[in-house]
Amino acid sequence: MIVLREVTLRRGAKVVLERASVTLHAGEKVGLVGRNGAGKSSLFGLLLGELHEDAGELQRPRGWRIAHVAQTMPDGTQPATAFVLEGDAPLVEARAALAAAEAAGDGEAIALAHARLADAGAHDAEARAQALLLGLGFAPQELQRPVGDFSGGWRMRLQLARALMCPSDLLLLDEPTNHLDLDALVWLESWLQRYAGTLIVISHDREFLDAVTRVTLHLEGGRLMRYAGGYSAFEEQRAQQLAQQQAAFERQQARIAHLQRFVERFRAKATKARQAQSRLKALARLERVAPVLAEAEFSFEFADPGPPPNPLLVLHDVSAGYRDAASGEALPIVREVRIGVLPGQRIGILGANGQGKSTLVKTLAGVLPPLHGRRQTGRGLRIGYFAQHELDVLRADETPLEHLQRLAREAEAAGTLPPGQSTREVDLRGFLGSFQFGGEAALQPVGTMSGGEKARLVLALLVWQRPNLLLLDEPTNHLDLVTREALAVALNGFEGAVLLVSHDRALLRAVCETFWLVAGGRLQPFEGDLDDYQRHLLEVARQRRETLDTQRARAAVAATGAAAARGEAGLSPQERRRLQAQQRQRLAERLRPHQREQQALEARMAALQAEQAELQETLASLRDGAAIAEAGRRLKAVEAELATAEERWLALAETIDALQREADHA
Repeated sequence: MIVLREVTLRRGAKVVLERASVTLHAGEKVGLVGRNGAGKSSLFGLLLGELHEDAGELQRPRGWRIAHVAQTMPDGTQPATAFVLEGDAPLVEARAALAAAEAAGDGEAIALAHARLADAGAHDAEARAQALLLGLGFAPQELQRPVGDFSGGWRMRLQLARALMCPSDLLLLDEPTNHLDLDALVWLESWLQRYAGTLIVISHDREFLDAVTRVTLHLEGGRLMRYAGGYSAFEEQRAQQLAQQQAAFERQQARIAHLQRFVERFRAKATKARQAQSRLKALARLERVAPVLAEAEFSFEFADPGPPPNPLLVLHDVSAGYRDAASGEALPIVREVRIGVLPGQRIGILGANGQGKSTLVKTLAGVLPPLHGRRQTGRGLRIGYFAQHELDVLRADETPLEHLQRLAREAEAAGTLPPGQSTREVDLRGFLGSFQFGGEAALQPVGTMSGGEKARLVLALLVWQRPNLLLLDEPTNHLDLVTREALAVALNGFEGAVLLVSHDRALLRAVCETFWLVAGGRLQPFEGDLDDYQRHLLEVARQRRETLDTQRARAAVAATGAAAARGEAGLSPQERRRLQAQQRQRLAERLRPHQREQQALEARMAALQAEQAELQETLASLRDGAAIAEAGRRLKAVEAELATAEERWLALAETIDALQREADHA
């Protein structure tokens, strides 16, 4: 287990941890939460050994293997699969040992190296690496693509896959969902639920934390507190604690005031002097309860956009995409789009990365002209567009005030100044103050700001424009939980229409009433809710994995069969039996990892079924509301994990059956 005893950690003048004590047991899945800048990443640095405690003691088991996502951007011509495989350190070492032994011609060392390779799972390592890549959204044709050919977001997915590939006892993940779409996020949740080691994850996605974690560590003001349960359970417990602390503080203040009144009234009277002195001593000995100093909450709202046009926007048989820079040839991504956006609609846009969600939103916003068809806008349409990479277009050398002043000048020159908006500096400063850019913060260069502060500035510029149609493409990537919740509240109070692309399911559930799905080059309504979509994603991932397993098995069996056919001619019966034994051995080696995983799943399913029965029996006897809620949440998590395990078991059974059938026909 991991034990922190009275640990103090400083970064410069800032105290990250102050006499923090906490214990994490092996196999626990932990969410580390706290405001941006609280020191969560510094705590990861301490666990990784990159930082050292200033006081106290950190204990963790010797020999524990620790995996984490490297923050460096990978590059070069190495194929994606090979890059991920290098995350498996025991496998890399075993391969290096084999190469050295073969170069030296040492038969015993070669045999030992082969044994190490077997222990490292070399026979199915490539399949495991490719399964990770497919789960994280890479297409089959990209598995051998050079690392340097991918964009920044996809390279960070490669680093995540490499960390997951690494055999580990402790896995540290710092915002692993930032570069993922909803499809990859659902897959990652399923993978982490099956992870057998200790997991500590930093995330601002409440549904992700609730699905994956069973313990929450809250870091605030140097204090590290442990709570049982996921993020929602933590919120409930913390609210109760704060309420109790505030009530205790108020009771103590009333008692202190009573004692002070007695002392002030009677300390001058000889007959009451001894009693007054006694109460003074009682006041001095009193252990003071601290008042609740709540974090400053952030909130904002959209101004009334006024009467909107109807419809706001229509696409007539539009093909959305790009044109080749050299030839000018149209490269459509989403075709034959026929949609209209009406006032008050709240639509979530679903689909995997690369299917064209952002391209569609850019076309709706007018940033990309349609390749074919027509985009029609209503008179008086004002679009507020938050692009996925909007933070990149902020000017690093300008301040928030300069950004807003420039926006106001451009709107005034174009005659599109929002109704009722002022361009006076005092009014612009007041507006920025409502987004926590008051005083000197309004004059801070954007280049020195955190990602969360930049995202808040983009939101401020968006709100100032008073749009009647919001097009939001991943607006939460750099926002902490408090700001995400403020955005959800503001969007629910917004009188205009909203089209939202996001992997934050809590935001999608809170804001959207209907969904569109972008897939296979088409846009169509999605009949169902987010839970239906998650089930759809898991089924698609299972089918993709099965297809790849079957293709790999067929190729291996075909290669073995062809080699056997070439070599069997003219063989003696004894040599033929030996060849057949070798074929059976190779088949057994291919079957073994699937059979082992199947056996492990059977054991896990048995444990889950036992826990399910126990929880159902417990729920029938409970009377306390909080206990019922906690048991119900755990039952839901158990049933979800059981369903995932059963699906995987069936997929393995089909793969094993396919391997055996093809071996029989070879």
